[in-house]
Amino acid sequence: MKEVSSDKFASIIARVLDDKKAQEIKILNISNVSVLADYFVICSSETGTQVKSLTGAVREKIKELFNRIPIGEENDAKNRWNLLDYGDVIVHVLHKEERETYALERFWSHAYCVGEEEWKEKSKEYSIYK
Repeated sequence: MKEVSSDKFASIIARVLDDKKAQEIKILNISNVSVLADYFVICSSETGTQVKSLTGAVREKIKELFNRIPIGEENDAKNRWNLLDYGDVIVHVLHKEERETYALERFWSHAYCVGEEEWKEKSKEYSIYK
């Protein structure tokens, strides 16, 4: 298994989501405010089908690249909010309405938000659009 730091791992997950046209991708560094994980990667999409597809794309690509599978996985029956728990990084893929309702970024507003330029730079060699 390839070793990668949790910040780079979160950036690579964000890149996979970006390549698959996820919307409003955010990475929150929660390491100083929670013991749950080091990072949350949060994104949204327009439909439940897209939520399911984005979640599957992350699961498959991370297994292919790093031979890692989530230690935990949750989804609702309608694919309105899916979660992949990789231990150091937790991925939240939400339908846009659920994202507005649950407002994870506001709840975790004391966490550092990694800028898009920063995560794109850290993950550029993993982009399918080279």
